Amino acid sequence: MHKIVVLYPPQPDPEAFKAYYVGTHIPLARKLPDLKALRYSFDVQGVGGDSPYFCIFEAEFSDGAALGAAMGSPEGQAVAADVPNFAKVPPTLIHYPAESAA
Repeated sequence: MHKIVVLYPPQPDPEAFKAYYVGTHIPLARKLPDLKALRYSFDVQGVGGDSPYFCIFEAEFSDGAALGAAMGSPEGQAVAADVPNFAKVPPTLIHYPAESAA
């Protein structure tokens, strides 16, 4: 499995961010080809202090090639192009192959 994680720092208008994110951006993300799962949260807590993030998003794909193909697709390009519409402070994106410890 391969994951992509998007870490959104605090935003100037959190309520507008949330409304747009849930109503417009997440429905776009759900259209990514070969998406296995997605999750997000606005309740991001820090361990031993405040969290530097306001929102977190994660999506799972079967492998890195599937993630690359999804992000290069028209749907992936639409998702990426939509981010400036609601994230006034840009997010950090990371991706990685996830190992199972079971």
